[in-house]
Amino acid sequence: MIPDEVVDEVRARADIVDVIGEFVPLKKAGREYKANCPFHEERTPSFYVVPDKGFYKCFGCQKSGDVFSFVMERLGLDFVEAVKHVAARAGVEVREVSRQREEEDPNAPLYAVNAFAADWFRQRLVDPEGGRVARAYLEGRGIDAHAAERFGLGYAPDEWRALRDAAARHGIDEAVMAEVGLLGSSDRSTEPYDRFRGRIIFPIESMAGKVVAFGGRVLTAERRDAPKYLNSPESPIYHKGQMLYGLSWARHAIRREESALVVEGYIDVVSLAAHGFDNVVAPLGTALTPEQAKLLARYTPRVYLLFDSDPAGLRATFRAGDTLLEEGLHPAVVTLPPGEDPDTLVRGQGPAALRRHVDDAMDVLDRKLQILEDRDYFSSIERTREAVDRLLPTLRAASDPALRDIYVAKVADRTGVRRETLEGELRRPEAPGPRPRAEAPVPPRSVPATRLPRLGAERSLLLLMTKNPDFVERAGEWLGAEDFMDPAYRAIFQALLDDPELRAPPRGIDPVAGERLKEILDDPEEIGHAGRVFDDAVKRIRVGALSRHIEEIDRKIERTNEELQKRSLMEEKLRLARERRAMAPDDWITTARRLRGPNSNLPDR
Repeated sequence: MIPDEVVDEVRARADIVDVIGEFVPLKKAGREYKANCPFHEERTPSFYVVPDKGFYKCFGCQKSGDVFSFVMERLGLDFVEAVKHVAARAGVEVREVSRQREEEDPNAPLYAVNAFAADWFRQRLVDPEGGRVARAYLEGRGIDAHAAERFGLGYAPDEWRALRDAAARHGIDEAVMAEVGLLGSSDRSTEPYDRFRGRIIFPIESMAGKVVAFGGRVLTAERRDAPKYLNSPESPIYHKGQMLYGLSWARHAIRREESALVVEGYIDVVSLAAHGFDNVVAPLGTALTPEQAKLLARYTPRVYLLFDSDPAGLRATFRAGDTLLEEGLHPAVVTLPPGEDPDTLVRGQGPAALRRHVDDAMDVLDRKLQILEDRDYFSSIERTREAVDRLLPTLRAASDPALRDIYVAKVADRTGVRRETLEGELRRPEAPGPRPRAEAPVPPRSVPATRLPRLGAERSLLLLMTKNPDFVERAGEWLGAEDFMDPAYRAIFQALLDDPELRAPPRGIDPVAGERLKEILDDPEEIGHAGRVFDDAVKRIRVGALSRHIEEIDRKIERTNEELQKRSLMEEKLRLARERRAMAPDDWITTARRLRGPNSNLPDR
């Protein structure tokens, strides 16, 4: 039998709302939760869960009990099986108890090697001398020893086989280490090597508290060719699109606060938790997925998005917002001051400052309208039509009928488009690929794909991204799809941002883009000095995008007679010219002029 103290520990650590919520759609009612009873038919909810006391009761059929009795009743398990079921969710180890030996978990070796690695990384961090630099880095980010211990943070020394050798001394199979991504390999060497080197390590835990993967943040600025963040590949126990970093720690706080804060990465989660925000989670290196949205929906309908406010961050924000709306959640956008992210803000100005920004969060549609207003999208018929196209995805995403009704009314009021027209647009199936010119005007001076040469920088970058998914995240920090001149490459770039592990054209992609993507995926070319090629390609693409933006501003300046608006446009033009000058050698500017033609009106450097 299971010892009483173990049963008590499982009961204390289990979240009864979480367990029952898997089977019954619970709704908060004060300090309790209610639903239609799962044990008998009823139209009016009479089934209540009281998390503070750890029990449930139905006032209709009179069934009641604790978390174990619910699982026994619902799943038909005996007491021992119910305790083990709940213990697995709560992260409590329960020894073999049944007389007949259970079948061994085929993934047990994978969990075991990850547990070994997590402990080894942890010991490297707390080593008085070896972990000194890593601890100093964390302390500089406002992450103290208590927060580091709470999240199990570790350190991977900048050595090629330190973890491999330590595992060998314990008889750990290298094939298992490779399967979970702890060891890497190269065509240039037959010897496997440590995948994580010179990095702060963030263990990624399942809801049961088992380590399933790792994320690593590069520690030394000297490693310029290394991606800032490196993540474990997918494995039999790790599917990044189905998990959220920090949820195993944050779920109770999310339910208690009735909201979740979603940030971009590991550091933001740990830093905010260290400053008193316990209801914070992050996606795992990909755009927020429907599966991740469903996870959040178990605990709260209210989600605050705290991504960067730069163009890449805004794109991620609105993609995440639409995904959340599709799953019935209500997302709000937290706008941070320019140049700030959640980590820098909470460290520089304190938790109260971040709370003020969270309190000022705007509904995702309101924020879209605000940005379109700020960018002068309602100044002409053509621009208003383009604004409607940018707003329609969010209207379509709203699965809550009442919320969609509110959204349609707002967009109709702001754009002047009749409500009936908008509803007709929503009833039309969304066409795959770029929309026709009559519905979505092409950005000024864009060139059709058939007239473009095979742009070396754009293709080289996409080739790098398909060969090494770590480049996808880095590219997304610098570029957006709109920075690409070639529409096909633009669509491929966006598809890779959505799925860095993409190995075939996704459904719905434009046919031309699909063929181009196949060519890139089948290209056997190995690019030497990948880091330098990446930097060069990003800069060339960004310079071209800045040049086109400057030309667009020139046209606006020519059209306006308002001095105040003209002065604002000139300031924006100078800012963009400075950014381009900081990135581009003279020969890149010459190339940009040549691509744009002899009448290009690029400002002088």
